[in-house]
Amino acid sequence: MIKAVNLTKSFGSRKVLRGLSIAIEPGEVVSLIGMNGAGKTTLLRILSDLTKAEVGVIHYNDLTSRSDPATYRRNIGVVLHAPMLYGNLTGRENLRFFSRLYQLTERDERINQVLEMVNLRSRADDLVRTYSRGMQQRLSIARALLHDPACLLMDEPYTGLDQDSSSVFENLIEEASSSGKMILLATHDLDKACRSSTRIDLLHQGKIALSQPRADLTPEGLINIYREITGAVPVKHMEGDAG
Repeated sequence: MIKAVNLTKSFGSRKVLRGLSIAIEPGEVVSLIGMNGAGKTTLLRILSDLTKAEVGVIHYNDLTSRSDPATYRRNIGVVLHAPMLYGNLTGRENLRFFSRLYQLTERDERINQVLEMVNLRSRADDLVRTYSRGMQQRLSIARALLHDPACLLMDEPYTGLDQDSSSVFENLIEEASSSGKMILLATHDLDKACRSSTRIDLLHQGKIALSQPRADLTPEGLINIYREITGAVPVKHMEGDAG
């Protein structure tokens, strides 16, 4: 299990997280929703150990992100809104670089596996700067899966994905969940949140204002709850890319 307890984070005078706590069990797919600026990206960056909270602790099984940061990071796979790829390297070279950071054995075999998972084998040896936004997103997902982490943290993972790529991604998430991985997806798209998750958490005013099993919610019911809690109409996140 990964569990964050009492996270607080401010940027200047603006407090983004206010004693937030969240836990994800093996096999859970949690969709994190909320208004723009609610702190979804900040939370994911803290959970991925890219940003430090001012207060609070993150537990992973019997360790914390502070007590054993190297082990903690090895068990985290991250997809952020910015692809964080090297444009002057090929897709395969990007994955080789990250495979060395993760100290993987049988690197080429694993790289071929994840490229196949995201349907990029045919473009693996092209420079990433020639990729469409959707292809870059798929390569970012491949990188997150590369070291077979226990927990996947994904910020707007549908960005740039067309309908076919979205279906491939959802199949990957289902397989990862079935294998016992813990998954947190931040998304603006309530339809996709309902479709992909086992639980939906709503981040509002720095805390989790709603945490409910997906089976207990309909898309229409979720929209009504979202409006009631936030006072806003959910924004449909637009996707679609020829890559």
